[in-house]
Amino acid sequence: MFEFINTQKIRLENWLLSELSDGAAPLQATLWRLLRICYAVGRDIALGKLTLRAMGLVYTTILSVVPLLALTFSLLKTFNVQARFEPMLRQFFEPMGEKGMEIHQNVLQFVENMNVGVLGAIGLAVLFYTVMSLIHKIEEALNMIWYAPGPRSMARRFSNYLSAIFLGPLVMMLAVSLTAASRHLPFVNSLLSIEPFGTLFLLLAKLTPFFAIILGFFFFYLLMPNARVRPLSALMGALVAGVVWQLMSLAFTSFVVSSTRYDAVYSGFAVGIVLLIWLYLNWLILLIGSSIAFYFQHGNYITRHHNVELSPELSEQLALKVMVAAARAYENNQTPLSQNDIESIPFIPGILTRKVIDRLIEARLLLLVGEDSEHLAPARSTDRISLADIYRAVRADQYDLHRHLQVSDAVRQCSENLNQSLYQELEKTSLRRLSEQKRSDSAECDSVG
Repeated sequence: MFEFINTQKIRLENWLLSELSDGAAPLQATLWRLLRICYAVGRDIALGKLTLRAMGLVYTTILSVVPLLALTFSLLKTFNVQARFEPMLRQFFEPMGEKGMEIHQNVLQFVENMNVGVLGAIGLAVLFYTVMSLIHKIEEALNMIWYAPGPRSMARRFSNYLSAIFLGPLVMMLAVSLTAASRHLPFVNSLLSIEPFGTLFLLLAKLTPFFAIILGFFFFYLLMPNARVRPLSALMGALVAGVVWQLMSLAFTSFVVSSTRYDAVYSGFAVGIVLLIWLYLNWLILLIGSSIAFYFQHGNYITRHHNVELSPELSEQLALKVMVAAARAYENNQTPLSQNDIESIPFIPGILTRKVIDRLIEARLLLLVGEDSEHLAPARSTDRISLADIYRAVRADQYDLHRHLQVSDAVRQCSENLNQSLYQELEKTSLRRLSEQKRSDSAECDSVG
């Protein structure tokens, strides 16, 4: 029995992690893509890539949630719309049952008693730091999922975080107020008296919280990672995360109602434990939705092995592929090679291609061009770039660590002779000559997939 299950598992993995045949039906191709995404996300969860981040965010949330709510309510009080925010906060705690309502009341009371204006300069600075550290931790988690090249600059982080803290609640309250105000317009009232518009409006009103959650996830996935996220990818992740959140809230409510025995075991700690579990599930769902959006946009990261390393053979062929594609676009006066396109080669994780591109840029063989510096062009005339230059860029020991190896003179001389003979042969061919050669049916070295 176990052997049969293992055999079927291997067959399924081979189907998911191999190229789909060209003659596959559209339904089969869609199913193949969806199952690949499920496989990749499930593997990330099993390996702890998402769960550990969710646990870390729970700890940061416990420290930062009250200061965040204090700043939010203080801002909303300025416009006298803080009462509209309380139902949203209540909705978050509702799945926890009576314990959630108890926490909800305690948080509101604590925030109401906190006066940001009397904290002083140091207290206010600590308050801001605590809140911004939470947003920074969230950005780090999403950057990890999206393989972002690095965090935003300090100036951009400061401006983006302040916008999230201050403008986010105002935009949310404005949307709620406009929706409520539109209900009392004469035109809307006359329209609602006509069926099926009245029934449709009531249905949409009941589904408004659900759509609001999906919309929140959508903008979160679209704006928070330091990467280019396509709206369709963010929407796919938001839809799944929103549906899962609703189902999970219903299941968690049933769990809390049927778990009265935990009160007897944990006594006064039961409320805290339930809160920690609820926060963990919320963060995990948010990260899972972001992971779905990532794999939907970058299916080439779904490989047989989880951590694919850059081998010498792969780095050399990727370097030639990138340089030839950039040279042909340059020589033919075409749009410069897009870095996003070259990082989308099927079954080759973009992070590996990015490492090779970085080595070529450091060797001054490629230049970042364009308004957003997201296109690639040769750094000098293609007839002055030899294949030896390209191979040196990706094969060289960047940190010169090989000189610290304790090897015999014979071994070192053998390595030097091998490199010398290789580079002498490659010096004979220029990048222009290679790029002008006709494409082969078996291997198109300038194709970007």
